[in-house]
Amino acid sequence: MRTDLNDELATKPHYPILDGLRGVAAIIVVTFHLTEPLGTGHLDILVNHGYLAVDFFYLLSGFVIGYAYDNRWHKMTVGNFFKRRMERLQPMVVLGMTLGAIGFYFTDSTLWPLIHTIPVWKMLLVMLIGYTVLPVPLSLDIRGWEEMHPLNSVGWSLFFEYIANILYAIWIRKFSKTALSILVGIAAIALAHLAITNGDVSVGRTRLFPLARRGKGVLRIPAVYFTPRLMLKRPYLVYLAVYQDFEIIETL
Repeated sequence: MRTDLNDELATKPHYPILDGLRGVAAIIVVTFHLTEPLGTGHLDILVNHGYLAVDFFYLLSGFVIGYAYDNRWHKMTVGNFFKRRMERLQPMVVLGMTLGAIGFYFTDSTLWPLIHTIPVWKMLLVMLIGYTVLPVPLSLDIRGWEEMHPLNSVGWSLFFEYIANILYAIWIRKFSKTALSILVGIAAIALAHLAITNGDVSVGRTRLFPLARRGKGVLRIPAVYFTPRLMLKRPYLVYLAVYQDFEIIETL
């Protein structure tokens, strides 16, 4: 069945433009993070809304997952789906944590006030936990920023990607058009409220618990990741949801 599935997936048309869009979004995210320490807030960063490129990645990922797998569940088990996703995502998780560990002590500065106080064993423990993509507890906050993944701060996006994949495989893929529309609509309203009350939606990478304080990034999953699934069901809703959400966010 695995060979049949691979052959069938290979017959799906490839869209080179998506690769180009990923490249542009990646450059925006890298620029944002490189200039982030130099600013006092998002308004004086070189690419002050660059973090929204992460949401764009979620849009692309949600579309690709739905496009590739929605009509293939009759030939694929949940276990096979998770195996394929781990093969795709986990190497990047391990590579990111390893590179973060190698460069950890070289980034000691006033920006990360705890680095020079951290013993090697503690840093290695954080690296091993990071390999699982699970958030570390506050007792293992080794940079002083209360991050979910101190050795690779952007690892939070892959953590939420895994959550989105799990929700899709065991629950949301079974949603009707109406149920999916309601989920995305409610999440979009909640995300817009967060943007208005918080000032932006640059949340998610700091510690996950308590949810109400730092785990608000989970709102970005249903509001952004699952929106593209409506593209194959109700295209006009995609246009309205994406246009209205980003218009609200960009005017802040």
